[in-house]
Amino acid sequence: MCRTSPSPTRERIQRLRSTWRPDDHIHLVATLARADGRQPRLRGDIVAMHAAARAFEARWALTPMSPQDRTARRAPATGEKAKAERRGLVETARESLQRSVRQAAALAAGDTDFVERLRDAGLRVRERRDDGGGLVGYAVALPGDRADRGSRPVWFSGGSLAYDLSLPRVRERFDIPVGAQDWARAEGWIREAASLLAGAGQAEGAGDVAALGDLLVAAALHAPALVRERLQAAAEAFEQAGRAPGDRSLEGRARAGWRASARALERAPRTARGGGAVVVLTLLLALVEAVEAARLWHEAKAHRAQAKAAGEAGLLLRQAATAAGASASRGGRSTPSRTRASGRGPAPSGRVSGVVPYTPPGLDRPGPSRSR
Repeated sequence: MCRTSPSPTRERIQRLRSTWRPDDHIHLVATLARADGRQPRLRGDIVAMHAAARAFEARWALTPMSPQDRTARRAPATGEKAKAERRGLVETARESLQRSVRQAAALAAGDTDFVERLRDAGLRVRERRDDGGGLVGYAVALPGDRADRGSRPVWFSGGSLAYDLSLPRVRERFDIPVGAQDWARAEGWIREAASLLAGAGQAEGAGDVAALGDLLVAAALHAPALVRERLQAAAEAFEQAGRAPGDRSLEGRARAGWRASARALERAPRTARGGGAVVVLTLLLALVEAVEAARLWHEAKAHRAQAKAAGEAGLLLRQAATAAGASASRGGRSTPSRTRASGRGPAPSGRVSGVVPYTPPGLDRPGPSRSR
């Protein structure tokens, strides 16, 4: 009985696996030319390529990457990057608009408030209304960003900036504003909501983590200068973790707590926002606990890209907490210690002066970490 020899393709794959290094990855190149001369069908090609890549990973036991779930940040196009370089800008118009619109969406209480916040941020706003005068869409542009030899502004609709910045997704954030509260009250709400996320289902948890993303944006916007940059970086890192695949429930208890916390941070007196490093430290520790709860929830739901994004945000929040803890020590104030009550969410991250660095799963893996 003769044995069939393995195919040349399988032999090449086996040789590659025998010399595999952690920084290796595979590039696949395909031609668009057809033997019969017809034009290739390209509609939905990105989705098809992702599906084919997942099949290759399963067949050849390669490191699995994230599926296409439309949660990744929309990256600037090559032309947008070249334009920013020519103008000497540190970021593209798309990136600037993403940040400004996300901040307005995180804090707005209604359509009018949202549009006013966009204009207050210095953006040009184009509203699309129905016959009855109701707002049905919007687009934004940066002043001075023009196309066609300066004849027209470069408009971006909300949905083209990010999947969760379309008008219907922005409206999901609207709720009744809470009364003015200080950071200490918000810190309690954040911890309570973190403990509730562990038991949330798919739809409820998806709404919860979206509200946590808005909370991080609000915290970064109103944070003291000491930790503002780190909080802004954490909010940007968490962005994909706030977009869980599938349907969302807007009635989650954790979502309500985090939305109320975002309102409280905005309405807190300025003296409370900067009222000492200890106040800031306790809030940061609560945010670390909330982000860790989100990471564990995503891991339990097998959302690899989202879990990794939450882990990266947690690292940045721990760095901010370390900076706030050092400032509290220099100010002669003792760092408050908290004992986690039984059943109150994930365990704290330890003493701020010696926070154990957390490495998100897949951080050292080759290839892209974000799904489209």
